[in-house]
Amino acid sequence: MTDITDHTAADSDAPLWSRLARRMQANWRVIITIIPFAWLFLFFLFPFFIVAKISLAEVIIASPPFSRMIEWTDGGIMTIRLVFDNFTYILTDNLYFNTYVNSLKISVTSTIICLLFGYPIAYGIVRSGPVAKPILLFTIILPFWTSFLLRVYAWMGLLADQGTINNLLISLGLIDEPIRMLYTEFAVYVGIVYTYMPFMILPLYANMEKLDLSLNEAAADLGSRPTNTFFRVTLPLTIPGIIAGSLLVFIPATGEYVIPDLLGGGNVQMIGRVLFNEFSRNTDWPVAAAVAIVLLFLLVLPIIIFQYYQGKASEAG
Repeated sequence: MTDITDHTAADSDAPLWSRLARRMQANWRVIITIIPFAWLFLFFLFPFFIVAKISLAEVIIASPPFSRMIEWTDGGIMTIRLVFDNFTYILTDNLYFNTYVNSLKISVTSTIICLLFGYPIAYGIVRSGPVAKPILLFTIILPFWTSFLLRVYAWMGLLADQGTINNLLISLGLIDEPIRMLYTEFAVYVGIVYTYMPFMILPLYANMEKLDLSLNEAAADLGSRPTNTFFRVTLPLTIPGIIAGSLLVFIPATGEYVIPDLLGGGNVQMIGRVLFNEFSRNTDWPVAAAVAIVLLFLLVLPIIIFQYYQGKASEAG
């Protein structure tokens, strides 16, 4: 009893900074856990609630151009007004439905193309020598050192009717007149695949780097052919890297705006361009917010369902 009393008295006599340091040291696990949750709340949940609030308003001529959710009457009574017409409008208008479908089609196709090209590239980097490996990784990361907008403009020069690619094909005698590539869906695919390819390669490389190559040697000793070893051993072990890379490509590609606008030239309609038009040109913030909310659920719900069943499968295993 005396020791506890003496210790409490010593703490009370200690400087404030010393007492705070002791409390932080005693509760460091709680503090470390709170920091990422606070970050998620400030920069994800809080903006999401703001966008959700705007999506449930109606457009008005004011600044900001949407009605208030909570209003007070002269008698001091609070009224809450929720408008769901924005969601009804975008779910019944064929323009938005077709744009969502087209965005998903382009993003899924681009993800598959990135996987088909990125997987062998990542595998080749992992199997390369100690001198070539850092050089190859540097070439993958090098495009990030230049402006994203500058790289898109460079592709405009390459794909133009009088651009580098058409001039090269004509000089080689392969074509007689320029091929229409710029301002087409093909140009959008090229821009998305080029831009997001590193996001596919790097997670695959990180996953493949951890693989135990002795498993392939053991399969070969047991008489397994290289193709059979790849599909039975290597591919299943790299599924986490495939999923991570696919999500890193699919999610931002679905809401892409700059690439369809510059390389598509308005001929390729994607949901990012619709969002821009609603916010800036039409000044219809509630409809734009509703479009963003629907897009968020289209992207997040499949991920949540996949993680749920993946957790169930891991528990069963």
